[in-house]
This record gives sequence, structure tokens and C-alpha cells, in this order.
Amino acid sequence: MLNLLVTNATLPDGRTGMSIAVQDGLIAEVTEGLDAPAHEKLDAEGLLLAPHFVDPHFHMDATLSYGLPRVNESGTLLEGIALWGELKPLLTADALIERALAYCDWAVAKGLLAIRTHVDTSDASLLAVDALLEVKRQVAPYIDLQLVAFPQDGVLRSQGGVENLTRALDKGVDVVGGIPHFERTMADGAASVKLLCELAAERGKLVDMHCDESDDPLSRHIETLAFEAQRLGLQGRVTGSHCTSMHSMDNYYVSKLLPLIAQSGVAVIANPLINITLQGRHDTYPKRRGMTRVPELVAAGVNVAFGHDCVMDPWYGMGSGDMLEVAHMGLHVAQMTSQAGIRQCFEAVTTNAARVMHLERYGIEPGCDASFVLLQARDPVEAIRLRATRLKVFRKGQLLAETPAATAALHLPGRAPSSSWMIPKA
Repeated sequence: MLNLLVTNATLPDGRTGMSIAVQDGLIAEVTEGLDAPAHEKLDAEGLLLAPHFVDPHFHMDATLSYGLPRVNESGTLLEGIALWGELKPLLTADALIERALAYCDWAVAKGLLAIRTHVDTSDASLLAVDALLEVKRQVAPYIDLQLVAFPQDGVLRSQGGVENLTRALDKGVDVVGGIPHFERTMADGAASVKLLCELAAERGKLVDMHCDESDDPLSRHIETLAFEAQRLGLQGRVTGSHCTSMHSMDNYYVSKLLPLIAQSGVAVIANPLINITLQGRHDTYPKRRGMTRVPELVAAGVNVAFGHDCVMDPWYGMGSGDMLEVAHMGLHVAQMTSQAGIRQCFEAVTTNAARVMHLERYGIEPGCDASFVLLQARDPVEAIRLRATRLKVFRKGQLLAETPAATAALHLPGRAPSSSWMIPKA
């Protein structure tokens, strides 16, 4: 007898009337119209069943710290970095763990079951590293948490930067990070990329660098990152996050850069909510959007994912852990309003992001983990349009969260009482 049988589901690829059979935490069968004995049955009623959401770029060591020790009055990137510097001496492991665990609860409720979080390694105490390693241990039954050793102050710019990052890796941090555009010179930035990629190759680690989070069109560390990925045989294991300077680069240069990124197997993560908030601050009008060239990267064959980046922290006072909100903003900023473009934005917070994190057994196919979300929508386009309610969230066949359907009871003059949930009848 099956553990769980989901029937009458619509899948992201458009298949309808599908049944998903679950046994021992894995998807045993995906077929149309299956009826078989099961301990639990769920009629999806034609709604969308999608693999769980994935956030490939986040800062959990800072999340939910908004207002500590003060609010970012200007709302700028540089004040946020300065404010984080003020907050770090006040951090305690217990408070950091408490905030991170609270955010993980938010994430589960939103169907977000895999997160790659950068953790600051600039402090020699590595307090944040130890705290997030403990969070990773505690949430392991319900969230895949991947940690990036992130030298926020610059691995070469800060005293002991390389040593601290190496110690973080020794403690069990998963991914090598960097921030080349924050080093003191362009040359130091390029040197940091080379050093960190060599360290990752030596240790068999993935790489994820904050790359060119700037409006400066001459900030071109993504080119160096792509070169080092090829030189060291790290194709498919390297990610450039943000890459906002590409928004301001000369078109001819970008025409050479895109094939280089694609050939190197480097993935790119855009962070729509934060990129359009922090970039373009020196502009009058017209103002640059700041987000990297998502449609062009996708057309070039680059794996592009979207991250949330920040939620209620020194850089961003908004957010709720909703990756559909991220996708919604991304499609608007990138003008990806074609049907194909909207679906690509859905993939940017699901399948593409899972590829960035190298998640195993991800998807809705036989042999995959039975980790999926039933959404109050009939397809990915509706899911993004409505930021659809997560009716049920499963991990490996176990129900983790459920939310009542969003409906409005209408009491309109001259009409009988009725209800609506914003989806036209089929």
C-alpha cells in the first residue's frame, strides 16, 4: 500500500489529471488517472502541484534584524554594509539562531524547503558560522540549508580574511564565497577570484561569489570568474550572484561576455527585490533598473536563478520568504511578460535554483523526493500572478504545512452572497 497518493494534479509542464504515488518518501510513479490503495489520498482538484521552492541566495545571519541597532535611514547598500558592521559586535549566537529558526518557519509555510545562505566570515570569532551550522543541524529534517563562506569585508581587504574563510570551511561550511568588487582595487578583486577558485578546486567545493554588485560598467569580475571556472575545470560548479554591473555595460562587450559565461558553465543568480532597490542610487533620471540581463543570459544558455537575498535586515526592511514574490518582481523588471518568460521566472525559483544548489532527487518524476507544494493556482502563470496560497507543503511525503484557501466572501447589494478567489472558472 502506498504512503500517499495525490490525484487530479496539474504539473508545471502542463500535464493535467496526473497522479503522484509516494512510497517511503520518494515518488514511485507519475501517471495519468492512477487509482491505488494508499494510507492517505489527496485530490488536487486540478490545481498546480510543483516541486518545492528554492532560494539560492540569502543572508540568514542578518535576517529579521531590522532596526538593530538602528534603521537604515537612507536605504542604501553602503549604509547597510556600515550598519552590519555596527551590528556584528552586538550579535549573540542565541539571538542569531532564534531569528534564523523563525525565518525557517516562515520559509516552510511558503513552500521554501532549500536555501543557500551566505554567512559572514570576516569576524575572527566565526560566531555567525557556528550559529548557522547549528541552525543547519536543527532544520535538517525539513530544510536543505547550504552555507557559503562569505568574506563580507573582502577576503584580501580584511585582516585574516583568507584564514577566517579557510577555518569556516574546516568547520563544515559547504561553498566558497567572495566579494571581488569590494576589494580595494580591481586587481585585488581579480586576485581574490583566482585565490578563492583555486581553494574551491583544491577542496572539491562549489563556488558562489557576489560578483559586480555595482552600477560601475567597468566592474567585470564575472569575466574573471568565468575564466577561472574554465581554467580549473569547475564548469557547472560556479555561480556569480547579482552581476548588476552587466545592466550598465557596453552592449558590444556583453556580446562577448555572454558566450564566455555560457561556455564556462557559470550560473547567474539575480536578486530582483534587492537589486532594483539598491542599484541606481547615484542616478537622477532616467534611473537604471540595476538587475542583470536575465533574458539575454537565458537566451545564451546560462542557468539563471532568482534569490530573495534579504528579509528584514540592514539592507532591506521588507520581505516574507515568498519566492513567488521574487519571481513576480523579476518578470516585471526583466520585462519577461511573454508566456514563456513568465514560466522561466517560475523555473528561476524552482528547477534552475535547484541546479545551482546541486540538489539531488529534485522534481516531480519517479525516483525524486516527494517534496512538493500544492498551490491555489492552475499553472505557473497564475501562481506568480496571485502569489498563490500554499495549500499543502510536503517534504519526502510528510505534510509540513497547510494554509486555508484564500477566498473572499462577497455581500453585494442586489446579489446573492457569493465567494471569489480571483481565478476564472475553467
